[in-house]
Amino acid sequence: MSHASASAGLPASVVVFERGWLSSNNVLFVGDGETAMVDTGYVTHADQTLALAEAVLGVRPLDRILNTHLHSDHCGGNAALQARYPAVQTDIPPGEAGLVARWDEQGLSFLVTGQTCPRFQFTGLLRPGAELILGGAPWQVHAAPGHDPHSIILFDAASRTLISADALWENGFGITFPELAGEPGFDDVAATLDLIEALKPLRVIPGHGAVFDDVDKVLTTARRRLDGLQRDPVKHARHAIKVLMKFKLLEVQSITAEDWAFWLRSTPYLSAICSRFFGDVELDQLTDDTLGELIAVKAAELNSGIIRNL
Repeated sequence: MSHASASAGLPASVVVFERGWLSSNNVLFVGDGETAMVDTGYVTHADQTLALAEAVLGVRPLDRILNTHLHSDHCGGNAALQARYPAVQTDIPPGEAGLVARWDEQGLSFLVTGQTCPRFQFTGLLRPGAELILGGAPWQVHAAPGHDPHSIILFDAASRTLISADALWENGFGITFPELAGEPGFDDVAATLDLIEALKPLRVIPGHGAVFDDVDKVLTTARRRLDGLQRDPVKHARHAIKVLMKFKLLEVQSITAEDWAFWLRSTPYLSAICSRFFGDVELDQLTDDTLGELIAVKAAELNSGIIRNL
């Protein structure tokens, strides 16, 4: 699932590819100068990401890739785009640059979450406080910790357009991963929401879902949701397990119960969340309950030992 939108109010050089939930949205800049793509989706969608880019770029090359953060659904297409466009420059936030340079899959989030990302290179850093020219316009780089401690967001002050990644969606924001690892993260989410409010964007291109412009209403919703999660961290942890399981189902579409059990047991994040937030509950019990919830809301089905995504 994907569609491109040159949405009303967006700068003319900006094309948004709204993707399904396995891949982040891609934002393509096609001005007179350098072409650039912000975030590249998940690896299993890499061919589609290439096709979407080529449909707009035609014979022009992609000159630059920018990643708002290094979760697999935002940088999984990097390697394919680098192979297709060998001269492409790739900019990432500074926080995990060392991990990418030596490809430390333990330090990066891919292995612990049970996800996949092919190795890619980077050529530059997206330093908070810097300004970039994208589509002929200056875009500010702002630190946006919370969902990911190293995430950045991009803001065009002239058109008041914000690329918010997973810091703000129309119905909330991304999982606060630091909290799941036993590190504070909710206060960072709150500070990032305050930053977004201070920037006063007129429209927001989120990491997932449609472009939206009712920013005040969305911020109110996000703060209410954050308040609920802070009061009930176990609810946040349960939600995170559900999201990771659904992500895997979206990726594989169908899987034997045996392979599913193996994936659950070999994904360190699930065990860590279970022991930190659920004490004496066994991982098998917790993930069985969660799969039951996904089946109950018709997000999955279990039939003859095969689990299918719905």
